[in-house]
Amino acid sequence: MIHTGERPYTCTECGKSFRQSSTLRIHQHIHTGECPYTCRECGKSFNYSSRLYERPFRCTDCRKGFKYNSHLISSDLLKHQRTHTDERPFCCTDCGKGFKRNSHLVRHRRIHTRERPYKCGECGKSFTNSSALTSHQRTHQ
Repeated sequence: MIHTGERPYTCTECGKSFRQSSTLRIHQHIHTGECPYTCRECGKSFNYSSRLYERPFRCTDCRKGFKYNSHLISSDLLKHQRTHTDERPFCCTDCGKGFKRNSHLVRHRRIHTRERPYKCGECGKSFTNSSALTSHQRTHQ
């Protein structure tokens, strides 16, 4: 499955799919609120084991932690820093609206193109974003 790109395990809550069932189970902690990973030192619980690791490198504006110093000069930090500014470098060529992230521009462009890539497998109705499809799918339950 790794080489084919197949993702047979799908989250019933949000429609996101995964290559392995174990990854789906971990993802589902987001929806259930389950936090099975507990820090031995402070007792705080987390939904992902990776959150247990120390993040000593801090954003100077909000003190958000990053695990590696390279994040402070990487695109991750640039994306993060846009939460503190009104910089919107991704602009729609049709209407001029700006966005902080390219993924938000891609989603916005569907207004102009009328693209509806998220299709309900049960009734065939299509949507511009995955969250609208997820909400719709609950009507079938």
